[in-house]
Amino acid sequence: MSLFDPRHHQKGLPPRVLFGAAYYPEYTPSPRVKTDLDLMVDAGMTVVRVGESVWSTWEPSDGVFDLDWLADALDGCHERGISVILGTPTYAVPMWLARKHPELALDPGTGTPMRWGSRQEVDFTAPAFRFHAERVVRKVVGRYAAHPAVVGYQVDNEPGLHLIHNPGAFEGFVDHLRARYGTVEELNEAWGLTYWSHRLSRWADLWTPHGNAQPQYDLAWREYQTLCTSDLISWQAGIVREVAAAAGRDDQFVMTCVSYTRPAVDELGVNAELDVAAGNPYYAMQDALALPAPDPLPQQYWTSTGTWTLVHTADRMFASQQAPFLITETNAAAIGGAAVNFPAWDGQWRQAAWAFVARGARMVEYWHWHTLHAGTETYWGGVLPHDQQPGRVYEQLAQLGAELGAAGATAAGLHPDAQVGLLYSVPSKWGLSFQPHSASADDGTRPYPVVEGTYDTLVGTWARGAFDAALATRLVHDRQLVPPLEDLTSERPSPAEVAAELPVLLVPGLYVASDELLDWLDAYAQAGGHLVLGIRSGYADELARARLEVKPSRLAEAAGASYQEFSNLDAPLPLVPGASPDGLPALELPAGAQARTWVDGLRADGGAAALLGYDHPHFGRFPAVTTAARGAGRVTVVGTEPDAATAAALVAWAVAASSSPVARTSTAQRRWDGPESVTVSSATAADGARVHVVHNWSWTPAAVRPPVPVRDLLAAGSAPVGDEVALGAWDVRVLVEV
Repeated sequence: MSLFDPRHHQKGLPPRVLFGAAYYPEYTPSPRVKTDLDLMVDAGMTVVRVGESVWSTWEPSDGVFDLDWLADALDGCHERGISVILGTPTYAVPMWLARKHPELALDPGTGTPMRWGSRQEVDFTAPAFRFHAERVVRKVVGRYAAHPAVVGYQVDNEPGLHLIHNPGAFEGFVDHLRARYGTVEELNEAWGLTYWSHRLSRWADLWTPHGNAQPQYDLAWREYQTLCTSDLISWQAGIVREVAAAAGRDDQFVMTCVSYTRPAVDELGVNAELDVAAGNPYYAMQDALALPAPDPLPQQYWTSTGTWTLVHTADRMFASQQAPFLITETNAAAIGGAAVNFPAWDGQWRQAAWAFVARGARMVEYWHWHTLHAGTETYWGGVLPHDQQPGRVYEQLAQLGAELGAAGATAAGLHPDAQVGLLYSVPSKWGLSFQPHSASADDGTRPYPVVEGTYDTLVGTWARGAFDAALATRLVHDRQLVPPLEDLTSERPSPAEVAAELPVLLVPGLYVASDELLDWLDAYAQAGGHLVLGIRSGYADELARARLEVKPSRLAEAAGASYQEFSNLDAPLPLVPGASPDGLPALELPAGAQARTWVDGLRADGGAAALLGYDHPHFGRFPAVTTAARGAGRVTVVGTEPDAATAAALVAWAVAASSSPVARTSTAQRRWDGPESVTVSSATAADGARVHVVHNWSWTPAAVRPPVPVRDLLAAGSAPVGDEVALGAWDVRVLVEV
């Protein structure tokens, strides 16, 4: 059984990559629907997303609806062959609803309700919200479900922005715990509530999360919050499907768009009952996309930074259903506030879009069509600038639109290659946000510092390492390998099947893990996989309780190494070479290799070889990296957080030290003999064709030598290209094997 699941990516999607923008005719200073849609057609756009942000326009007052204002735009789209994704407006509530139901004002954990004036500032678990949300969803969808332009629906928008601390949400949490544990005695034991006199005598004793400092409580609270978010989305999806079916439509998809930094969203759970996964990858442009990457990487507000993050975010979207996905929002022009203006260099829009398509994107949609003239996002640049005239952004995207049209079905629903697996654990993300591995400034507003992003930093170290080593990763969720106890009937791939498909599995920061998952990882190694364990992996159980076993728990014997103590680092430590086991390639340590933030006091007491060590009078006694054979495979333990170059060297070594044929492909061949600025992303099309997307992330032109005969998918005719393929500055070529 393969991890790849083809069930989720067909319904309602045409046999080509959809290309377009979020379109808000209601925001324009004067009517111009015909002008806008004609410009879209000229740019090769084939899809728009509409309607998701304006509840107060759909329902200007309680029970009074205005549903016809969007009809001209949808009619115009149908006349021009532009598909429409209709959004439900539930993430931005109207003022009349906030005024009539003050109990909906969201308590984000401060004990003080949020003032109305932004978005997503309400308790969506409350009955009053559900009543009004269902009514407007039924009205909007019912008005347009039968419209021939509508191919799908987006329910809500970027859900999970806040943790909801309102009384109703807390009571729901108590009910959730009662159903799970049965008695307070069971909860006391599971959470270790003897500590600090927290034992409960009845369910009414459970304290609210506002002042909580107990990690087991926080883990359960975070899980419950994401269950609420997933329930909101699946509930809306059910309503939409019901209304669409009544209109005679069973050919439309339902999705939501995920922002992966939201604290109350579980990217796996929220997509479980949707037809296709979708997300919003915003990224820093200009020199932040250069390869070799500048050090330090330029930071541009809240966007992801670095070329590797384009690929990593796409891999997270693919992993949500292990299937192709949609991009519902990404950079049109500069993305940020009035003081953050970094529009792309020429060519970078094409590069980013093709990077997404190469990793499985079936739609690339920009936020948004025209730059807003008022409101919070006045300087979130659209395809058209404030003067509403086509300019450089439009011209660049029109070139991309022509290319996607030329690529046709071959580029739609690509199944990306992967040589390396990357294990992702949402529960570990929660656990390490509450008990992080590195210090962070506490703003003093919480009884215990919560550090969002610490887990993703650990994952990012290895995602970037694989990218810099010119290796493709396949992100896999822990629950896709070992289902939770309540879902044991789900079919999952065996350790041997995963080892055959992904010969190396990187496991960073797996802090929260069940016995079954840790044993599965051992079985993966015994079946021939190369298991690479990063720091904090296997330390706590599924309730974030520190395990009794020697660390890494249940894997120390397999690793041939263990540790008891660990230390933070005030400053980086130099790394030095250790032993190179017989029969394995040598680890090529880059100049200036460093250990950062953390040291596990590893002991090679089970026969493991020490690959790397520390140049330090105390920490020098510990190996930094150990490796040992395990069954038909291998377990390597990395007891620190390596710098980017060292992470890349370790991933490349892990592949070379595996028994996979991938080990026989050198880094130079993976780059097709191009310079470091070149990347090659390979995939298999739905018709079996092999597709290679070749990028040059640099101002300096480059050339590559394809190892197989190829033709240019975007060029007229089908004649093969020569032995050498030229790439200009910030260029991309899409090649198909012949």
